[in-house]
Amino acid sequence: MAFLKDLYKNKVAKDLQKEFAYSSVMQIPKIEKVVINAGIGNAVADKKHLEAAISELTLITGQRPVETKAKKSIATFKLRAGQSIGAKVTLRGDRMWAFIETLFNIALPRVRDFKGISNNSFDNQGNYTLGIKEQIIFPQVVYDDVKSVRGFDVTFVTTAKTAQEAKALLVGLGAPFQKVRGDK
Repeated sequence: MAFLKDLYKNKVAKDLQKEFAYSSVMQIPKIEKVVINAGIGNAVADKKHLEAAISELTLITGQRPVETKAKKSIATFKLRAGQSIGAKVTLRGDRMWAFIETLFNIALPRVRDFKGISNNSFDNQGNYTLGIKEQIIFPQVVYDDVKSVRGFDVTFVTTAKTAQEAKALLVGLGAPFQKVRGDK
């Protein structure tokens, strides 16, 4: 079992219940899933870019991504409806916990001049989205095999009702948020 999953069950959930005074255990926020989405603009011209992105996402997540297709045609981008232009992976369960652990403890600290992740990327439903600029920060990706540097978005879908609850959940799990003036 993943370290973060144990941490959540044994410590974070109890701390959240005390902090927000939940009357039921079912009210405690938890992470439902993590969605990783990569839009590959170069895939319109060359399918090899999409195939490379899919193989890298497979290495990073341990699960094969599904191709995302264009909804409508846009002539200026030479894009046709139904054409594959990206890839996404939805992680749940143990793979999700393993990915979060790798992201927080290994990948993000490898980012150059890393000062923490943004505090402003929460939506109104308590979800958090984070942009990764380079896939090479993950230890699973071999730098010499990378043809081009690609980024992707990571969305943490939580059961939290507010951004404050979601942030408390992610901080409890060890998310390296930026320090705000006045914070300890």
